[in-house]
Amino acid sequence: MTQARNFPIGGPILEVQNISLSFGGVKAITDTSFKVLMHEIRAIIGPNGAGKSSLLNCINGIYRPQQGRISFKGEVLDRISPNIVARKGISRTFQNLALFKRMSVIDNILVGRKLHMSANFLQVAFQTPAATREERENRERCEEIVEFLEIESIRDTPVGKLPYGLQKKVELGRALATEADMLLLDEPMAGMNVEEKREMCRFILKVNDELGTTMVLIEHDMGVVMDISDNVVVLDYGKIIADGPPDAVRTDQNVIDAYLGVAHD
Repeated sequence: MTQARNFPIGGPILEVQNISLSFGGVKAITDTSFKVLMHEIRAIIGPNGAGKSSLLNCINGIYRPQQGRISFKGEVLDRISPNIVARKGISRTFQNLALFKRMSVIDNILVGRKLHMSANFLQVAFQTPAATREERENRERCEEIVEFLEIESIRDTPVGKLPYGLQKKVELGRALATEADMLLLDEPMAGMNVEEKREMCRFILKVNDELGTTMVLIEHDMGVVMDISDNVVVLDYGKIIADGPPDAVRTDQNVIDAYLGVAHD
C-alpha cells in the first residue's frame, strides 16, 4: 500500500519467537518466528492444514505452545487465558460466526464492551448512578461503532435475520468494541461473494487507517491479500516459508510451489 497513512507503521508490537505446537504426534507449528509491526496489516496465508488458525490460537491464549514464546508490547504472554489476552489489547474474530442470533445488532456489539464494564450485579440491579453512567457511556461507544461501520439502518435488527456479509460486519463491530490495539481476523471474508468481500476490505482498511488498529488476518483470497496487506507470512506444514511484502511473496518460488502455484495448474 503506497498511499499516505494516518498512522505510519512503527516498531514491533507482537513478536512470535520459535514457537512449536503439537497435538499428540502431529506437529501443527514448528519453530515459527515472525514479528507484527504497529499499525500494519499482516496477512497469514498457506494451504489448508498449514497451521494458520493454530497460530492465531496460540497468540490469543486458546493454545499454549510447547516451545518458544510470544510477546505483545514487550510483555511475554505465558500461561494466560483468552480473556486476559483480550484485556491486554488483543481481540479475535473466528472462521465461524459466534454472534447471538436473536439479539439485535447493537446488543451484539455491546457484548464487546464487557471488558470495560466494572459495575457489579447489585449496582446494575438497583441502577446506581455509577452503573447508569457506565451503561450510557458503553452504549454511546457502540453507537459510534454502528455509525463507523455504516450499519445504522440495521442497529435494532436481530442478527439472525441479516445476510451473511452483514453478520460478519457485526462481528467486526463487536471486536472493535473491545478497543483492542490488535485484531486477529480468522478468515473474515470466508463465504462472501465478490461485493461482500469488497465491502469488508473497505472496512478493514478504514479500521486500520482511521483507528490505527494493527491487524493480523488469515485469508485465502490472494487478490484480497495482495491488495490490502503490508506484509505477508506464508506457512506450509507449520513452517514459515516466506515473510515479506506482498510483491516479494508473490514471486517467491517456494510460495508458488507450495500454495500459489496450485491455483495455476
